[in-house]
Amino acid sequence: MKRLFGALVPFALLTASCAEPAQALERPVAAPAAKRFANEGMGLKTAVFAGGCFWGVEAVFSHVKGVKSAVSGYHGGKSSTAKYDLVSSGLTNHVEAVRITYDPKVVRYDELLRIFFSVVADPTLKNRQGPDRGAHYNAELIPVNAEQRKVAAAYLKQMEASGKWSRPIVTTVESYRAFYPAEDYHQDFAAKNPRHGYILRWDKPKVNALKRMYPSHYRSSFLRDG
Repeated sequence: MKRLFGALVPFALLTASCAEPAQALERPVAAPAAKRFANEGMGLKTAVFAGGCFWGVEAVFSHVKGVKSAVSGYHGGKSSTAKYDLVSSGLTNHVEAVRITYDPKVVRYDELLRIFFSVVADPTLKNRQGPDRGAHYNAELIPVNAEQRKVAAAYLKQMEASGKWSRPIVTTVESYRAFYPAEDYHQDFAAKNPRHGYILRWDKPKVNALKRMYPSHYRSSFLRDG
């Protein structure tokens, strides 16, 4: 369960769920370069990634060149229950996710997948990431078009065959249903709360790994949506 602190966060959510910072360290994995390149044509594109607590997913993608927007939110479920205190119960059929808008001329979808599995999400974990537990923290790829779906499916097969992970790949490709932006205080959370214990313990290392492993994709400034 992640805990929220600071004047910007409603008091009622102080005991709500991203997590207790007292678990084993996550380690980045040098995911393979995709053999199947994405060919999405011209213009900005949208993609949705679920990879545990959305603070870290958003933080990493907000530092990727070519990403124009990164919005934390809830995928699936119903609009009436797309609220943090309810989603945190794990009973609403939502997953915490991030919707990004990107320029495929700068960063392709397959390159986003590689970054995601290198520094954001462990594809061998079901219904949990890092210290967070529950179905709402499941790692999922959520394509929004046919090309993304083909690329995602091909990449998961390539990952399985690569031998980079010692356990089976359990991340799945899910159908896009609906995306509901999260509450305002969750947007740009890492940028607004750089000294938050959870950010320092779990998410700053992911951004540092992005910088170290993919310097050509790394942008030093944090892309803010708000």
